[in-house]
Amino acid sequence: MRSVKRRPFSHYRLVLAFSLIALGLLSACASDDTPDRVHVLTWDDAVNPVMARYIDRGIDAAEDAQARAVVLKLDTPGGLDSAMREIVQRIEASRVPVIVWVAPSGSRAASAGTFITMAGHVAAMAPGTTIGAATPISSGGGDIEGTLGRKVTNDAVAYIRGIAELRERNADWAEKAVRDAVAVNANEAVSLDVVDFVAGGLDELLTQADGRSVKVATMTGATQTVTLATRGAATTDDAPNLFERALNVLANPDIAFLLLSLGGLAIVAEIYTQSGVTGIFGVIALVLAFFSLGALPTNWAGVGLIALGFTLLAAEIFVAGFGVLGIAGLVSLVVGGLILFGSSPTSVEVSRWLVIGLAAFVGVVLVFFVGAIVKMRRMPAHSGRESLVGAKGTTRTRLNPRGVVLVDGERWDAIADDPPIEDDTPILVTASEGLKLHVKLDPAYVKLLPAGDQPTGTTA
Repeated sequence: MRSVKRRPFSHYRLVLAFSLIALGLLSACASDDTPDRVHVLTWDDAVNPVMARYIDRGIDAAEDAQARAVVLKLDTPGGLDSAMREIVQRIEASRVPVIVWVAPSGSRAASAGTFITMAGHVAAMAPGTTIGAATPISSGGGDIEGTLGRKVTNDAVAYIRGIAELRERNADWAEKAVRDAVAVNANEAVSLDVVDFVAGGLDELLTQADGRSVKVATMTGATQTVTLATRGAATTDDAPNLFERALNVLANPDIAFLLLSLGGLAIVAEIYTQSGVTGIFGVIALVLAFFSLGALPTNWAGVGLIALGFTLLAAEIFVAGFGVLGIAGLVSLVVGGLILFGSSPTSVEVSRWLVIGLAAFVGVVLVFFVGAIVKMRRMPAHSGRESLVGAKGTTRTRLNPRGVVLVDGERWDAIADDPPIEDDTPILVTASEGLKLHVKLDPAYVKLLPAGDQPTGTTA
C-alpha cells in the first residue's frame, strides 16, 4: 500500500519539474522578443567569419524584435579583410541603429576594427581605449610590397574614406590610419571627429546616444532618419552562443589543417591496422576539420590535393611503388596545405613550418610502415597449419599418444612422437596432418624431480 500512495506524488513532482523547465524556456524566449529594448552584442577576439555570422545573427534578432538599437561592444586587434567587409555591409544594411562601442577600458579597435567602428551609426569609446593602425598587411604579419601592396592599400583607403563620408566623420584621418598606420586614444578620437563621444559604462553610453538622429536602411533598400531613444532603455545581452564559441575556437587555419591531416593519416592507419580505434579518431577529426573549414575562406583545391596526398600515401603502403607514390603524396600534401585558404595577401594561411613539420612526420611514419611491409614480404611464405611447425605450446591432456594441446591460443588434437607426455607440459610442433598436430616434448623443458624422489644410492 505504501508504494501505491507514493506513486502519484512522484508523478506530481515530475510534472512540476517539467512545468518549471518549460516556464523557464518560455520566459527566456519572451525576453529575447520583447520590443523597445537595446540588444547588446559583445566581441573580444579577431575579426573573422565567425564574428561576421555572429553580428549578422545579432542584428537579425534585433530587427525581428523591433529593438531600439544594437550596441556592439568591441575589442579586437583586427583580422580578415573579407570578414570586416561583411560586417560593415551588414551594419550599413541594418534597419535598427547600430552603436559601436570600443570597450571596456584597455580595449582597442585596431586594423579591421577601425573600419567597423567608423561604420557604426553611432561610434563611441571607453576611456583608455585606442583606435587606428589600419594598414593592410599579409596574413603572415609582413608588409605587402610592390605594386600589389599599393593596390591593396589604395583599395582600403577608398573603402574607409567612403565609410567615413557616409557617417560624416573625419575621412582624412581615416586615410592616415590606413596609409601611415596612425592610432589615437579615446579623447583624441573625439577631438578629431573619428568617434562621437567617450562613455565609461553602458548606461552612460545609452544616455549620450539618446536623441541623436541617424539614417538606417529600410525594407526596400532606401534610408530613413530615426531618432535614438535609448536613455533608460532595458537591455538584452546577446552573447555568442555555444555553437559560435566552438566555431571560433576551430576557425584557425593551423587547427583546420592539422585536423584534416591527422584525420586522413588516421584513416590510412585504420585501413592498414583495422583496429577500429584509429578509424573512429579519423572520422571525428575529419568532421571537426570540415566544421572548421566552413568558417574560413577555404580553397577547396587545397582540400582536394590533401585528400589526393593521403590516397597516394595509402597506395604506397599497399602497392609496391618503390617510394614514388609516397613522395608524390608528400608533395601533394605540402602544396595542398600551402594553398588551403584564400590566395589574397590579406587572407589567412597555414603556417609553413606546420606544413613542413607535418610532412616530415608523415614521411617518417611512411618509412616505418614501408620498412615493416618490406621485411614481412621477405619472410618465408607460410600459410595455415604449416606455419605452426616449430611453434611451442602446452599439453591440455595427457598424450598417450593422443590428446589435446594448446598452440598460439588455439586447441588442437595432437599425437605425441615420444609418448607419454603428461598434462601441462611444454611441447614443440613437429608436423601437421589434416586437423591433427604431431608434437614432441620441448627440448628446452627439463622436469626437475622433487627432493624426496631421488633414486636409491645417489647423493645430492
